[in-house]
Amino acid sequence: MGEALDLPRNEDGIAAAAGILKQRFGEKFQTGQSVREQHGHTTTWIVNQAPDAVVFAQSTEDVAAIVRVCAEHKVPVIGYGTGTSLEGQVNAPAGGICVDLSEMSQIVAVHPEDLDCVVQPGVTREQLNTYLRDKGLFFPIDPGANASLGGMTATRASGTNAVRYGTMKDNVLALEVVLPSGEIIRTATRAKKSSAGYDLTRLMVGAEGTLGIITQITLKLQGIPEAMSSARCSFETVDAACQAVMATIQYGVPVARIELLDEKSVEAANTYSGLDLPISPLLLLEFHGSEASVAEQAEIFGEIAGDVGGSGFEWTTKAEDRNKLWQARHDMYWATLALRPGAKGISTDVCVPISRLAECVTAAQDKAAELGLLAPIVGHVGDGNFHALPLIDMENPDEVAAGAAFISWLNDLAISMDGTCTGEHGIGQGKKPYLRRELGGAVSVMEAIKAAIDPDDIMNPGKIVG
Repeated sequence: MGEALDLPRNEDGIAAAAGILKQRFGEKFQTGQSVREQHGHTTTWIVNQAPDAVVFAQSTEDVAAIVRVCAEHKVPVIGYGTGTSLEGQVNAPAGGICVDLSEMSQIVAVHPEDLDCVVQPGVTREQLNTYLRDKGLFFPIDPGANASLGGMTATRASGTNAVRYGTMKDNVLALEVVLPSGEIIRTATRAKKSSAGYDLTRLMVGAEGTLGIITQITLKLQGIPEAMSSARCSFETVDAACQAVMATIQYGVPVARIELLDEKSVEAANTYSGLDLPISPLLLLEFHGSEASVAEQAEIFGEIAGDVGGSGFEWTTKAEDRNKLWQARHDMYWATLALRPGAKGISTDVCVPISRLAECVTAAQDKAAELGLLAPIVGHVGDGNFHALPLIDMENPDEVAAGAAFISWLNDLAISMDGTCTGEHGIGQGKKPYLRRELGGAVSVMEAIKAAIDPDDIMNPGKIVG
């Protein structure tokens, strides 16, 4: 179980900074217990460590002013978007000031001819795609939650479309960032490529707010495809489903989404979303392109699936049928919780080379059974990433211990397979013990970068390194 970090507090500095910020921001400065606890919210079992105050910023200048005050008094600063992170990224283990960016929610500019846009960090992915729909454009990164784009950038988010469109690191062109000193910088321009100096954009993407607070994001966009088709296919085993995935990728089928649900996840989806899928490992797929190409892609996949024993293969271009399937996939967290009412769902993720995927998923199922855990598995398997969601009775110490042992074992297994302890959840507090096991001396380089940019360790302390 995730224990609270015990970091020293700067009581005098926090009191001084809070007094200055209260005077400047008035009602936008909040210290109520419920507000503070909300902003230390964690959707995992890591202990909630609330900030001392929350400031609702409305502009880059607001953020810079907050950071300058905190820098002067050496007070921690924690950025906050929608609170959907999964590894304790928004906790305040040393107290300090939380900067809520949700009111910075303007879509600053859209450049259809260049396929890019500029947004503030509080814009959510659903908000952006609703705005873009009439322009024939969309932003493809779709983590299950309606997360803020600032948070998605800070955690290097991914989602079901990553196999075709990549992750946030592939779709961010430039950033505006407030550094720990309060200085405002731009990391790049709107040019689609550049060889101008260090790649500061990629440095900030995935830094989880430990190097600065993102206040503006320039994103790549995609044209809405002429046609989309979705397909589903059941398999006797997870291994067979993964073999179909590998063959599809190796064959060069330009699949947009390819998702795995194990038996327990299918059972949960049937009950929660009113589906009638066979209770066996399932692949859900989506293809983008012209009407002819999406039909061809679906048919090719059907042949591949048949070769490894797939059954019940169906595909459709009807929007209502596609939406029903993908809504069920996005509702999997809630559907899985319904399998065991009252239990806490502890979502964890790993990512391995696709050639090791079947072995890793099967081993995870076997390990959960050995420990007596109900731990359904879903995955963005086109890139080797999957999630396990152990359902834990938090009042049962033996079960809590078993859940912690499972997650630790799974992280180590992925690393041993030349994979990673996290494909998209990030490190935060929860995955810190595994980062050095995975990357060794590279973590010391990260620590040196952190120390150079943030020598007083005020930016989201206790996360990733340190």
